[in-house]
Amino acid sequence: MAEEQKVQIPRVKLGTQGLEVSQLGLGCMGLTGVLNSAVPEEVGISIIKDAFNKGITFFDTSDIYGVDHANEILVGKALKQLPREKIQLATKFGVAKIESNNVVVKGTPEYARSCCEGSLRRLGVEYIDLYYQHRIDTTVPIEETIGELKKLVEEGKVKYIGLSEASPDTIRRAHAVHPITAVQMEYSLWTREIEEEIIPLCRELGIGIVPYSPLGHGFFGGKGVVENLPANSFLASHPRFHGQNVEQNKVIYSRMEALAKKHGCTVAQLALAWVLHQGDDIAPIPGTTKIKNLDANIGALRVKLTKEDLKEICDAVPLNEVAGGRIHEHLYRISWKFSDTPAKDLKLSTN
Repeated sequence: MAEEQKVQIPRVKLGTQGLEVSQLGLGCMGLTGVLNSAVPEEVGISIIKDAFNKGITFFDTSDIYGVDHANEILVGKALKQLPREKIQLATKFGVAKIESNNVVVKGTPEYARSCCEGSLRRLGVEYIDLYYQHRIDTTVPIEETIGELKKLVEEGKVKYIGLSEASPDTIRRAHAVHPITAVQMEYSLWTREIEEEIIPLCRELGIGIVPYSPLGHGFFGGKGVVENLPANSFLASHPRFHGQNVEQNKVIYSRMEALAKKHGCTVAQLALAWVLHQGDDIAPIPGTTKIKNLDANIGALRVKLTKEDLKEICDAVPLNEVAGGRIHEHLYRISWKFSDTPAKDLKLSTN
């Protein structure tokens, strides 16, 4: 058995309501396309099962991932082959559709309920452990949306409530209606904006943090640097993987290569280890379509870093040297900013 497979995956608590998950989760989105070509269904199921057998119990999906809800359907089929009581299942609602680079969001109580019931059917489960509002509909008061989710908790259809890509003001207002267990945000070495307001607020309120894209959409795994991007990957439209930007970002990757050699690991493992070391209330959810990458991600738990190491890693990736904006700023034509006013949440279409 490979050494990475022997790693004991620690448990962490998200929020103050009792949700305990594996410190490393699995983002399932890529199993049905988007980042790359979808893998065959049996391969996707085998990856989920393999992750569970190696100690990962926290699985993340959404009703918008894949054509015709393909991702939830895939995850549901995998769950039928696993002990449900040992799984922490997260899914999301709120992104109604994506078309022509336009994201349509909905957050009405009626829509939230219908989405939850649809996800329960597709996943083949009686309850969702962690149910996120995927994107914020600023035309609907967050109190109304969370009020409906609170009812779903009371009915036993949802255990814990989460938010994804929400502003500090929205998080605070939502938490006043019902405890928010986790906030999911993009967080990696080259995307650290949440350190300014979001992380301190979550810790003030006792909310867990779930970083998605902890490897910078695969950049720290070598995408666009040591391997070419697949022609059908949406990363081809990511500003940081484009032309001169990626050439400039390769300098950052080279610095990380040198540090990875020092720590006896890969660049991806070092980047993921950095995220894992940001606190005991953080559970990143890297995704993959390959068992070898799953094993490598688990191996990142073996990488131990001191405060000095963490600073050295940050210094190797100065944010003012990262070329190109976040994918949202390009793909969805929006300005991704945090503000104390709910109107400054992600400005997405609600039509």
